[in-house]
Amino acid sequence: MKWSIIALAGILVFSGCQSFKYYDPNKPHRGRTQFYNNYDNSPKASFWKWQWERLTSKAPTEPPFQPEVLKTDTAYLRRNRTDSTLTWIGHATALLQMEGLNILIDPVFSDRVSPLSFLGPKRQVALPFPIAELPPLDVVVISHGHYDHLDLATVKTLAKQNDKALLFLVPLGLEALLRSEGIANVKELDWWQNVKIKNVTVTFTPAQHWSQRSLWDGNKTLWGGWYLQGPSLKVLYSGDTGYSKDFLDIYNRFGAMDISLIPVGAYEPKWFMGKQHVDPEGAAQIHLDLRSKLSIGVHWGTFRLSDEAMAAPPEELKKALQKMNIEPEAFRVLKHGEVLHIKK
Repeated sequence: MKWSIIALAGILVFSGCQSFKYYDPNKPHRGRTQFYNNYDNSPKASFWKWQWERLTSKAPTEPPFQPEVLKTDTAYLRRNRTDSTLTWIGHATALLQMEGLNILIDPVFSDRVSPLSFLGPKRQVALPFPIAELPPLDVVVISHGHYDHLDLATVKTLAKQNDKALLFLVPLGLEALLRSEGIANVKELDWWQNVKIKNVTVTFTPAQHWSQRSLWDGNKTLWGGWYLQGPSLKVLYSGDTGYSKDFLDIYNRFGAMDISLIPVGAYEPKWFMGKQHVDPEGAAQIHLDLRSKLSIGVHWGTFRLSDEAMAAPPEELKKALQKMNIEPEAFRVLKHGEVLHIKK
């Protein structure tokens, strides 16, 4: 596994350079050559140092990871247009049903999160249901271009199996990529821009992260999260993020959240991951910043992307909630395939 990640990093050499067209002197995150975070743009820690540590140190013994995968009632999801539900499919992929809309978040149904079908992080937990059993979709939102969030095989399948009215919402810089794959109904947004779809306003929100799909396109596409507001429900998917003041900014603009989807995994080693992925304690702080009524931990337990044990994030989250005096019912993790019925 260690060697495959190193080899994969050396193979990401396709997707040619292009001039950066998003520069805006009035928007600090849109620089002359790339996008920037709002609050912390210090250099990322060394990926190669991390890989050297992994190669030269003894990996800790980890118990087998055998999480329960629920059999999702997809027939119910396909006919439902009235109830508000959230289904965790795995990693950052979730189906949100609200205000009569079916909204799919960061869909990944492939076996690997990689540009290659035979190399890169492999799915460790079976999908709770095949992609063909999804309900008819209205909107797909994608947080950024990393392979564990933007899977071209999945989005092309979704485009084929849904009506042409299916809208793909992406950050600045990713519209051209999807259009090059034959997806016509796609719209890219900057931070704080929004679109209205029936009764739901969808806003792209800032996060503390970065982007890259090849050796030449670092931070050439934007990253962030998605805020979805209807008449009776306010939902935030934070996207991949380190901790930053962005979440207080989101609260100050939109108020308290009813539901927040916050990453709780891929945080070890913290010296390398900390600026890009919160650990469970950082996730709990985001929950507090958003005054979220209920938060759901995502981005864990599906692909091995970092050094913590696959089963560790929920246990570490329990400790963080206790330390920060947060009721355990206020920040939960779901089982793969679990459907949460959202009470309005």
